[in-house]
Amino acid sequence: MFRNRDSSEVQLRVAEARQRDVGRGIVRVDRETMSKLSVEPGDAVEILGRKGTVAIIWPAYSDDEGKGIIRMDGTIRRNAGVSLGDIVIVRKVTLQPAKRIVLAPTENIGLAVTPDFAEYVKSRLIGRPLRRGDTIEVPVLNTALRFIVVSTSPSQAVQVIGDTEISVKSEPISEAEIAIPRITYEDIGDLEEAKQKIREMIELPLKYPELFRHLGIDPPKGVLLHGPPGTGKTLLAKAVANESGAHFIAINGPEIMSKFYGESEARLREVFKEAQENSPAIIFIDEIDAIAPKREEVTGEVEKRVVAQLLALMDGLQSRGQVIVIGATNRPN
Repeated sequence: MFRNRDSSEVQLRVAEARQRDVGRGIVRVDRETMSKLSVEPGDAVEILGRKGTVAIIWPAYSDDEGKGIIRMDGTIRRNAGVSLGDIVIVRKVTLQPAKRIVLAPTENIGLAVTPDFAEYVKSRLIGRPLRRGDTIEVPVLNTALRFIVVSTSPSQAVQVIGDTEISVKSEPISEAEIAIPRITYEDIGDLEEAKQKIREMIELPLKYPELFRHLGIDPPKGVLLHGPPGTGKTLLAKAVANESGAHFIAINGPEIMSKFYGESEARLREVFKEAQENSPAIIFIDEIDAIAPKREEVTGEVEKRVVAQLLALMDGLQSRGQVIVIGATNRPN
């Protein structure tokens, strides 16, 4: 979810973009709709379908007035998770200037990813609104290369500006690798007490860090969720990330462990580095007992190194309250 949203929203039917608008990151609605949303041409809106994305709004063509439609191209439809004829929710959103954006190709692009290439990609994206998980197409020679927005700083909806740093990964990734379901507190069953505690301990410090600093309250660096499989631990973590607008990184404890010296610790360092670069952020470690078992059960050298690295990284968090670790386990002891 995005911050700084206006309370008014409208429902519109998705229609195909005119050819002149394809690839520009814009949508078109009629003037009555713009008035309801309290937006002007060039403002940003959030578009919610099965997924969510952002776009720049412009007035509809004269023959579309009163039709209750929103014209958008295939890229925006894909990012919103909708098809032609679907109904979407549209509301105003405030974009933040992007400090840094990390992109990754969806397939092998066959080009050297140099600083000059990253600058070219940036030049094609100036003014574009983006959010983590969006796919974008950049024209190169006689083709269009597709990239995924892996992360943004700040982590909410952003706009590419002249000072934005664009980083392009060389290895391709899939949309599924970074997708976060749009889970909210309402999607979780009878866990009212747990939801309230999660809000107080994690969501509020992430959303209102200045208040906590003013009051002299130190938010927790980590929270442990425990319970049998299927009780909603992962859902709670994803819901608080979506509700707070935080960057969400999910890792699995057993997958972090590696028999090769140094690999497990290096992976943890990468995760914490990504979180700090995209704060506010939540690091969710499922089956954390595989990484940090009871002290008396830690016998192998690998386990000792990983436990020590995890503790060192958590102790070294500078932006306390802006990066929070959530661990989940079936074995709280």
